[in-house]
Amino acid sequence: MRWNKKALATFVTCTLAATTTFSAAAATTLKLSHNQDRNHPVHKSMQYMADKVKEYTDGEVKIRIYPNGQLGTQRESMELLQNGALDISKSNASEMESFEPAYGAFNIPYIFRDREHYYRVMAGDVGQKILEASHDKGFVGLTYYDAGSRSFYANKEIKSPADLKGMKIRVQPSPTAVEMIKLMGGSPTPLAYGELYTALQQGVVDGAENNPTALTNSRHGEVSKVYSADEHTMIPDVLVISSKVWDKLDAEDQTALKKAANESMMYHKEVWSEMTEKAIDKAQKSMNVKFVSVEKQPFVDAVKPMHDAALNNPAIADYVRGIDALVQ
Repeated sequence: MRWNKKALATFVTCTLAATTTFSAAAATTLKLSHNQDRNHPVHKSMQYMADKVKEYTDGEVKIRIYPNGQLGTQRESMELLQNGALDISKSNASEMESFEPAYGAFNIPYIFRDREHYYRVMAGDVGQKILEASHDKGFVGLTYYDAGSRSFYANKEIKSPADLKGMKIRVQPSPTAVEMIKLMGGSPTPLAYGELYTALQQGVVDGAENNPTALTNSRHGEVSKVYSADEHTMIPDVLVISSKVWDKLDAEDQTALKKAANESMMYHKEVWSEMTEKAIDKAQKSMNVKFVSVEKQPFVDAVKPMHDAALNNPAIADYVRGIDALVQ
């Protein structure tokens, strides 16, 4: 049975929000929704955060996690959260851009030079300001979770933009992703992720772009045998809380929740690295996927108009300058 958004909102409001309490006499239980399974690093990191929140508040605030999209898709969960029908949800910067333009800064290709630069931004003032920018949109960001760097995979090497010419590349339904592929010379093809394996198998698309875990977790390494590590984007997952819920928490509980969230981001950094290394090893040894090193500068040059445009976009220009200033 498929839920429409109105029915889903009614269900969540009646069956979940009713059990959330902010009474001084009882513990506050916050419902957290995400779309990964219990073995995924995101879930493990959220559980780490939940344990820390319980510890830091002496059990006065608890987090109950609902994995596997039980409470709706990422987008549905965001809409429920804005309405106050859901407490906490995980999304990513690509989807978040349509709810809060500030997140668009993270979607610019090659905005991050490397993983160290990425974490300086996420843990620093720029990252925190973006998390706080959306309070009047119905949600507040708590922390970021590493979702890896995205690169191209297909059945041929993609070592320069010229290699993308004539190729249909699956992208997320994001204007930024579409523009990136166009500038690089490929043909962007927005497609639901669940349809991608068959699309690659049948030649509906010639390639895709994602982090290495897509090769193993979604078995894309069975139908795409070359992974070209150009690392064009590093788009974070984002954990957000309803503004209505956040404002009802007292200052001490807000501080405890934020502290636990930030610590879970650094815990996640290690868990994600371990999973990525295992995925690469499995893809190479069990699926015969070839990993190719790429000279990034030609790709950087191809998408430079996107960076220039961002510096002239008043919604994100200050954030982009702040991110650029943290390059070392």
